Amino acid sequence: MAENFILPISQEDLSNLCGELEKNNKINPNDFSKYHVKRGLRNDDGTGVMAGLTRICSVEGYYILDGERIPKEGKLSYRGYDIKDIISNCVAENRYGFEEVAYLLIFGTLPTQEQLDSLRHIFGECRALPDEFVEDMIMKHPSRDIMNKMARCVMTLYSFDKNPDDISVANVLRQSLQLIAQFPTIMNDAYQVKRRAYYNKSMYLHPIDKSLSTAESILRQLRADKKYTEEEARLLDICLMIHADHGGGNNSTFSTRVLTSSGTDTYSAITAGLGSLKGPRHGGANIKCARQMEYIIENCSDSTDDAQMRDMLAKILRKEAGDGTGLVYGMGHAVYTLSDPRSIILKNSAKKLAFEHGFEKEFMTLDAIERLTPEVFAEVRGIEKVMCANVDLYSGLVYKILGIPEDLFTPLFASARIAGWCAHRVEEITTSSRIMRPAYKSVTKAKEYIPLNKR
Repeated sequence: MAENFILPISQEDLSNLCGELEKNNKINPNDFSKYHVKRGLRNDDGTGVMAGLTRICSVEGYYILDGERIPKEGKLSYRGYDIKDIISNCVAENRYGFEEVAYLLIFGTLPTQEQLDSLRHIFGECRALPDEFVEDMIMKHPSRDIMNKMARCVMTLYSFDKNPDDISVANVLRQSLQLIAQFPTIMNDAYQVKRRAYYNKSMYLHPIDKSLSTAESILRQLRADKKYTEEEARLLDICLMIHADHGGGNNSTFSTRVLTSSGTDTYSAITAGLGSLKGPRHGGANIKCARQMEYIIENCSDSTDDAQMRDMLAKILRKEAGDGTGLVYGMGHAVYTLSDPRSIILKNSAKKLAFEHGFEKEFMTLDAIERLTPEVFAEVRGIEKVMCANVDLYSGLVYKILGIPEDLFTPLFASARIAGWCAHRVEEITTSSRIMRPAYKSVTKAKEYIPLNKR
């Protein structure tokens, strides 16, 4: 294992350099209003700035009436189909749905049985990584963070592609299907190597069973005995379906589309999505939720008692408890107001298994957070705000029930969202011919150059 690289500079010199950097990079907050800058690409009412059109996915959480934002029940649609209907039909027919969702997102229509079987066959054949790839690129260079490792592996796959820079639809489609199939393999292999390198535990690299669904394959590869129940695989499949896409404006998908607009290769564009999703304000939020839940349970004598939970949530909001940010993770969303359909689906899907597998206290704690936070927020902040639980509140518990380690919470998210990234990349290639180039106004005054000997 390589030793950490330490910058050859003293702490004092580094501190001085940071001081100089901060002094010359601060921008007056009032200037953003003065120049009508849409910070975070958000309008003043919190809605997103319209940056494009898409036929892939719709995220609805409010409507505008007479210029006012009116909350409504959340709705997530893939190609016009409500995610609730997609999942309920897959559950009713007792079949795995992630592959169907991937087909729907990319090709724009629900697949026939023959088309679905063909896609499953393609995924099965493409799950394996190139010869020597695991040993040379993963085992020899273990990483503490699986998301970073996945990004490095995706960029390296460029070198194994005989036609990496061709951005014709046919070639990008080929690359996309391969990456969707390979993401779970990269994720698992990177984690197994981390187990050995950093946890001093055994790693398990099982042969791939091409006949399995994506959800089944993930659980089989992850577990030492390769065993899992159908109920577990169905729950994971639901997680993959609800995480597969969330519109063109979410940060990682937008990042993928921005890079795509430059004409760059598929591997570079998808790596941008990974880098974005890793952030704690995006996909990494599921880890924050899981750690917050553990903190509350450890610091409350009874986290299922509403009175104690109200007190704890108030302390968190006042920055007197938790991680000091004043945030209750898993609550609130940029679009959803009254409800996040993904959170509802996860909560309902996980409840039975939570009570059966000894996670009743954890489930009840999250339920209390969901119920009480809006009231406590209003009391502490003095602001009446419509807010709902988002998908991250319950996803961590679902993964915990399935025995999935925290190291894989966000990589698992990525293994689902890759389907959406690829769909949006193809749409960007086929519908746009302009590079995305928003404007930034310079607020630095003109200066005369000072010769070195006069500074």
